[in-house]
Amino acid sequence: MPVISIIVPTYNSAKTIRSTLDSVLHQTYKDIEILVVDDGSTDETVEIASTIGDSRLATFSYSNAGQSINRNRGIDRACGDYISFIDSDDLWHPEKLERQLEALQKTPEAAVAYSWTNFIDEEGNFLHAGSCFTVNGDVLPYILLFNFIESGSNFLVRRQALESVKGFDTRMLAAEDWDLGIRLATRYQFVCVSCPHILYRKSRTSRSTNLECEEANCIRVVDVNFDRVPDPVKHLKPASLGNIYKYLLHKCFENSHQKGIGIKVLNFLQKAIVNDRNLLSNKRLVLAILLKGVTLSLLPTSMAQRWGNRIDRKIYPTRELYKFFRTQPF
Repeated sequence: MPVISIIVPTYNSAKTIRSTLDSVLHQTYKDIEILVVDDGSTDETVEIASTIGDSRLATFSYSNAGQSINRNRGIDRACGDYISFIDSDDLWHPEKLERQLEALQKTPEAAVAYSWTNFIDEEGNFLHAGSCFTVNGDVLPYILLFNFIESGSNFLVRRQALESVKGFDTRMLAAEDWDLGIRLATRYQFVCVSCPHILYRKSRTSRSTNLECEEANCIRVVDVNFDRVPDPVKHLKPASLGNIYKYLLHKCFENSHQKGIGIKVLNFLQKAIVNDRNLLSNKRLVLAILLKGVTLSLLPTSMAQRWGNRIDRKIYPTRELYKFFRTQPF
């Protein structure tokens, strides 16, 4: 029986599935099984995966049901004592599994290992580093504030722990990895491998560009989980909501080409301030966001982009907003 099961949920990923699977097959830790779980693809995803001649890899096809259900299908088929997931457009560093497994074996009280994430574009070029956040042991107060795991392609989880929380919540259409992380953190300790082992691919067509869906599901994660967390951390809910809207502002500027994005900027800025008054202490940042929201609302995209660059230079580089949605008010 394999020690680690890797679940690869996929849907219409013909352009990236091969490179994703190559990054898994070239892991330095070899005692693995790879379960490609296709969610009703209509392109050549299944055919490409099925042509890979490695006995550790198996492909399963289902009717389309969504990411959370598809991941749970993989859990049901997994045989390993440890389970990890990788989305079909992301990549792993070759030592990802080896280092995370070693961390869990050295820390038997922990049930989840995670690493750092770097972000790449559609062609695989480096965009920026992730949060590079390191916390071990009881991580619940931190993961309630923001998803420092950063993607579902990160976790290595003891099978027993994953089963005890019943896998992914199938009601979630986005932010399901954050929800799972919170539920695991309410019961188990985490251990961090402080190295960027995950390459998360950003695409203009990915689910995370649907900001309304992201907002609704992130709010649902907060509402559902704060109802059941211990009383000593319930006071973190406003800060958690504030971080959601700061994160969504960051996503707005990544997707400034979208129609109506300026109105979303102004809406999310208002909600961020309502939930986290500390944002007002950085007046230059707030002014830069406000001005960029107005220009994106009133000007054509190309002109708004030029004015946005000028605002970045003269007032505040709003790309630095990424640093501000990781507030830890302790």
